[in-house]
Amino acid sequence: MTARETDLYAPLKAFLESQGYEVKGEVGRVDLMAVRGAEPPVLVEMKLSFTLSLVHQGIDRQALSDWVYLAVPHPKGGVRKRPLALCRRLGLGLVTVRMNDALVTVHCDPAPFAPRRFPARQGRLLREFARLEGDPNIGGGTRRGLMTAYRQDALRCAAHLAVEGPARGAETARATGVATATRIMRDNHHGWFRKVRTGVYDLSEAGHRAIPDRD
Repeated sequence: MTARETDLYAPLKAFLESQGYEVKGEVGRVDLMAVRGAEPPVLVEMKLSFTLSLVHQGIDRQALSDWVYLAVPHPKGGVRKRPLALCRRLGLGLVTVRMNDALVTVHCDPAPFAPRRFPARQGRLLREFARLEGDPNIGGGTRRGLMTAYRQDALRCAAHLAVEGPARGAETARATGVATATRIMRDNHHGWFRKVRTGVYDLSEAGHRAIPDRD
């Protein structure tokens, strides 16, 4: 039997009534409204899945009360992080109803959102911005094949070896200005370098192909 939005109403009504609320459905444009004494009303908007339309309804209801919940059937595999994070960021509550036994679960309550800051991540992002030469990537494109500051440094090392032949890391660092040249060639993440002997590196075939504008 196909589930309907109205199937969510009875479990939610029973859940709220067990907490002392008086509950009524379809009050104005609100799917469910619950009142307890002089407290601000609880407003619930229901849908069969978590959609942008449901989020918009919740945002609209925030003009009427600070206690707005979105209600959906409990999804297989559980509630995903992104819908939950979105509700928390918007100050909306999220409730699910397990359709086989009418179990109601409150995953988050409405509350002011205070984003968690990650100074270390911001620092890494700013360092990458500063190290990246020019603006080599088109915003909004695929992440695959992006030019990073690390890749630019590796290309500088590769270009130096293409001209000078096998060289030590320290020599490459002085010639290219890439302070981490030895580590880049030793780690060889792109497969562009090969070790000739201790401390000396040359280009691999892949390295020759990677250097731009070469005939």
